[in-house]
Amino acid sequence: MGLALASAALVALAVLLPNRAEAQFGLRGGPLGVARFAVGHVIGLSRLRHARMAVRGGRTRSAALRSQDPRNDPRGAERDQLANPYVLRAALTAEAALSGWHGGRRPQGWWRHPDGSYGWAGPVFWPFAHDDLTNAVIFGDPTSLSLYGYGDIYAALFAPYAAAELAAYTAPQGRRARKVPSVENVCDASDTGGLPVERIAAAVQPNESQRTALDELASAWTAAGDTIRGACPAQAPANAPDRLALMRDRLEAMIKAADAVAPSLAKFVDLLSDDQKAKLDALAKDRRAALASIQQKNPQANSACKADSDPRYDEQMQRQYEQLVQQQWPAADIAATLRLDEVARARFEVLQDTALRTMQTLSACPTKPEATPQARLKAAKARLETMLQAVNGVADALDDFEADLSDEQKAGFEAIGPKRGA
Repeated sequence: MGLALASAALVALAVLLPNRAEAQFGLRGGPLGVARFAVGHVIGLSRLRHARMAVRGGRTRSAALRSQDPRNDPRGAERDQLANPYVLRAALTAEAALSGWHGGRRPQGWWRHPDGSYGWAGPVFWPFAHDDLTNAVIFGDPTSLSLYGYGDIYAALFAPYAAAELAAYTAPQGRRARKVPSVENVCDASDTGGLPVERIAAAVQPNESQRTALDELASAWTAAGDTIRGACPAQAPANAPDRLALMRDRLEAMIKAADAVAPSLAKFVDLLSDDQKAKLDALAKDRRAALASIQQKNPQANSACKADSDPRYDEQMQRQYEQLVQQQWPAADIAATLRLDEVARARFEVLQDTALRTMQTLSACPTKPEATPQARLKAAKARLETMLQAVNGVADALDDFEADLSDEQKAGFEAIGPKRGA
C-alpha cells in the first residue's frame, strides 16, 4: 500500500508539478510554492480511483445534474451510510465534462482535478460553485475550494475542447443531444441541495425566533445560488480571453453571493446558545474526520505542506517541476508554430511566468477549518478573491501577448489545446 501511494504521488507530481522556470522566467518562490500546490493535490488521490470507477460504471446520467444532491445519496441512506460526496460529485462533473469531448469516448481528460472532478465542464466553469460554498461554510470542508487554481487557469488558456465540441453544449442536436448536457443543465448543478435547513434544524432544535432566522438564511442562500447561476454563460466562450472573462464573472458572482449571505448567517448563529453552536459544528465532524484519515495516509504530503519544509532542495521535485514547464509550456515550439517575433515571444514568457505564479498563490495544501461559520465564510471569500486576482493577472498578461498578434496567430494559439487532447 505504501509503495502504491508513493507511486501515485509521483504520478500526480509528474502531471501537476510544473525548476528551470525560476531561472528562466524569474519565478519567485519557485518549486517551494509549486510543490506545496501539488502535494495538496496528492491528498485527493485516494478518492480519485473511486471517482473513476463511478464514472466508468455509468451510475449517473446527465439528467442527474439537476436532481442529485451529492450530500444525500439515497443508496447510502438505504444502507444507513453517509454519502461519499466526492465520488458522486466527481462522477457528475466527469459525466458533464467528458460527454462532449471527443464524442464522449475518452474515459478521462487531462484537465481533471485530482479527486476526479472537473473545474471546466464544457463551457461552464465551476459547476458546483454554490454547493462548494455550502460545504466550506456549513460543513467546514474547504477541500473543493482548494482544488481550484492553476490547473483551471491553464485549461482556460489552452482549452481542451474544439469549437464544435463546445457548440454541442449550447445547441445539442440529433443523437448527441441525449448525451451532452446543455449549459443550462450543467449550470443547474451549481445548487444541488442548497442550505441543509432540516439537518441544521434537527441538530440545533431552534426556538421560534431562531427558526425564523434560519428560514431567512435559507432564503438568502437560495438567492445566492441564483446570483451564481446568473453568471453562467449563455454561449460557449470562443477564445482564451473570453474563457478568462467567464472565470472572472463566476468568481465575482461567488464573492457577491458570500457577501449576500453574511448578514443572515451572522444573525442566525448569534441567536444560538453555546450548546447549539457546538451541535451545529458537529454537522461537520464526520467530514473532518474523513479528511483527517486521508491525510494520515499521506505522511509525505503532510510533511511537504509544513511551513518548515523546503522542496527547493528536493532533486526529485526539481525534476518534476522542470518536466511540467517543458511539457505544458514548450515555449520554443509554440514560438516556432505561431512564428512569434522576439517581442511576442518575450510577452509569451511573461504569460507563462504569470500563470505559473498562481501555483504558489493558490496552494492546494489543506487548511484547518475556522471555528465558526462566519469565519469560514470569510476564509472562503478570501480564497475566491485571491483566485480572482490571479485570473485578472493572467488575463492582463494574455492581453499583452495577443495585442500585436495577427488573426492567424491567435487562431493557432487557440488550436494548441484541442490538439494536445487528440
